[in-house]
Amino acid sequence: MAVENPLGSREAQLIDAYWRAANYLSVGQIYLLDNPLLAEPLTLDHIKPRLLGHWGTTPGLNFIYVHLNRIIRRHDLNMILITGPGHGAPAIVANTYLEGSYSERFPHVTQDREGLRKLCRQFSFPGGVPSHTAPETPGSIHEGGELGYALSHAFGAAFDNPDLMVACVIGDGEAETGPLAAAWHSNKFLNPVTDGAVLPILHLNDYKIANPTILARIGRDELAALMQGYGYEPFFVEGNDPQIMHQAMAATLDVVIERLRRIQARARQEGVLDRPVWPMIVLRTPKGWTGPAAVDGLKTEGSWRSHQVPLAGLADNPEHVRQLEAWLQSYRPRQLFDEAGGLRRELAALAPEGERRMGANPHANGGLLLRDLRCPEVSDYAINVPRPGAIHAEATRLLGGYLRDVMRLNAETRNFLVMGPDETASNRLTALFEATGRRWLAAGNGDDAYLSRDGRVLEILSEHTCQGWLEGYLLTGRHGLFSTYEAFVHIVDSMFNQYAKWLQVASEEVLWRRPIASFNYLLTSHVWQQDHNGLSHQDPGFIDLVMNKKPSIVRVYLPPDANTLLVTMDRCLKSRNLINVVVAGKQSQLQWLDKVAAVHHS
Repeated sequence: MAVENPLGSREAQLIDAYWRAANYLSVGQIYLLDNPLLAEPLTLDHIKPRLLGHWGTTPGLNFIYVHLNRIIRRHDLNMILITGPGHGAPAIVANTYLEGSYSERFPHVTQDREGLRKLCRQFSFPGGVPSHTAPETPGSIHEGGELGYALSHAFGAAFDNPDLMVACVIGDGEAETGPLAAAWHSNKFLNPVTDGAVLPILHLNDYKIANPTILARIGRDELAALMQGYGYEPFFVEGNDPQIMHQAMAATLDVVIERLRRIQARARQEGVLDRPVWPMIVLRTPKGWTGPAAVDGLKTEGSWRSHQVPLAGLADNPEHVRQLEAWLQSYRPRQLFDEAGGLRRELAALAPEGERRMGANPHANGGLLLRDLRCPEVSDYAINVPRPGAIHAEATRLLGGYLRDVMRLNAETRNFLVMGPDETASNRLTALFEATGRRWLAAGNGDDAYLSRDGRVLEILSEHTCQGWLEGYLLTGRHGLFSTYEAFVHIVDSMFNQYAKWLQVASEEVLWRRPIASFNYLLTSHVWQQDHNGLSHQDPGFIDLVMNKKPSIVRVYLPPDANTLLVTMDRCLKSRNLINVVVAGKQSQLQWLDKVAAVHHS
């Protein structure tokens, strides 16, 4: 059982003040051009002419961040945070600024009054920063502009990172998406011995843009049963009184961390290998918490009206300017910042130090941790082609032998995974199972083939989940391959788009982000040979999508035979900051190039 009030009165006051500081800076980013500490009465000249941003989810994210800081410090946790709610950047930017990691990445945004002005001015402003978490956001590996991918990213980050804990905030709007719904099943693939932990935090605030959310409007027992059915132990933190909620969240996190550590200890020290029931938190807070209770006589806090900008049309409504000033003053900024504009020392002390800060954790800048993949000599796997068209072979079957040995060579460093939707065998990559198994922690029976708790091939019939897992794995400094059918890779078109945008900005504009291993697609069962599938499996259009991206980040390869496929995949696995799409046949086909010609051709 949780201690009812684990926070002493002084600690509770400081945590609440830190939360107020994050809320204050979040509101400031949405509204302010100048006068960041309200040193003079607020006027229209201090307010942005066009107001963009999302307030509704932000106070809840700030609440979570300050409480995660507490448990990081208390338990010396190695933790990153993934925030799924869309456009939650005001919170993450505010918190990374408060902990100091933001100013380290952007030295012109200093820890003083002028730095506060720049912080507020740049948000959703020409030449500034986006309103969603993006490559520019320290500590982020997740693009917050499109919903549904947070949880698969979190599990991908945790795979093969046994010391890492990934907190993942899932918005209740995001929870309605298909990709997120499938991603809950990732816990059947998380090995408590060799992997890190994922702490899902389902944040319910009742509304999307204009409609209620499903999970916020079903009964607590039904929601608990849903989470239990997914294989989690849900803990509920619900309310709107900040003082009560601080105590409740602190108590719940203390219990949850103990649960996570106990699961890992039972597996690692005691050898208990049953599938764990992982804890998760359901946090219910008002939408737009601490914002204006009502605007123009209409309920705002706790309503869909607080989703974006609660107070709009300020140029035409002086009362809204006064209401904005009162809202900002409600956080008591003079108690939070000193005369120079710096966060008061006793509040700054609440943040973790160094790389324990979530905005400075190297796992969220995976290139810092990247180790080269060990690859065998391609020539050892090449087949003899005495003359073009003289023999037949299955190109992907030969590639399977190469990938098997890549797996073996990197078994100790544990930094290479193969993912796909139940198609590893179908795509003729079965040689992989000579080196590893299919990861599986759910129940098994005697008819199963190649299942292993520690397998390094991850298969789930959800292309979204495979894509998200590999993105999270690569962004935290590892290597991998996603194998699927050409016709059905379209399922992840939108995810590809988002990742391509992230990679482009991260590699070309955010220079402090270090290069990461490339995202490698192997697309087979392709359009040119569908002996029994027919029209349903004939769609080469993914190439069109890929080729409309910048050539600096995409490559498309169409190797005509086995030797060329081997050379191509070797190149792809060794590349950096690219998305490589390799389309290759799996059926027996004529072979054209010997190993020397294949090298020259590719």
